[in-house]
Amino acid sequence: MLSRHMKRFLIQALALVCVVSSACGAPPLRPLPLDRANVLPLALDDTFKFRKVISKFNDPRADLPESQHPVLQFERSRLMFGAVTQYDRTRRFGHYYTFFWRADRAANLTVRFEYRQEKLGSFVQAKELHYDNAKGSYKSDFSVIGDDYAEEGKVTAWRAVLIENGKIVALNQSFLWN
Repeated sequence: MLSRHMKRFLIQALALVCVVSSACGAPPLRPLPLDRANVLPLALDDTFKFRKVISKFNDPRADLPESQHPVLQFERSRLMFGAVTQYDRTRRFGHYYTFFWRADRAANLTVRFEYRQEKLGSFVQAKELHYDNAKGSYKSDFSVIGDDYAEEGKVTAWRAVLIENGKIVALNQSFLWN
């Protein structure tokens, strides 16, 4: 039977281990914006594939009646968690994309998210995430929020590609992408 002091010590030690392990872990990947989205050759490979895409739009100013569903309201409140001031809240308005993909063999891969916005017309912008020696299932998050969303408008079309050695090996795109 453990004494009360021993239980408290074990709980504190466990909490310290949790804090240290999360602090020493790898930081989350942040997408890097590209100055120019260059065109790459298409060499599709079945060992790489996009499995699922989740897209979210967060702008309460553009609410439609069907967006009052409790699930959508919860998702919006989750995205806004921690935004205290009105400035913080408006910085989180925009589009969020999560891509689930798989690599069946190890490879150095880049996930590129290319998109068009309503005020820029056909101009393509892009963000990238790099994965060294990637094998297995991955999740990549991209967002068009803050000043990008406020100044240039909604995302009108998007495309996600997996790049290996300068060639596109897998892709997924919105219906309006051409």
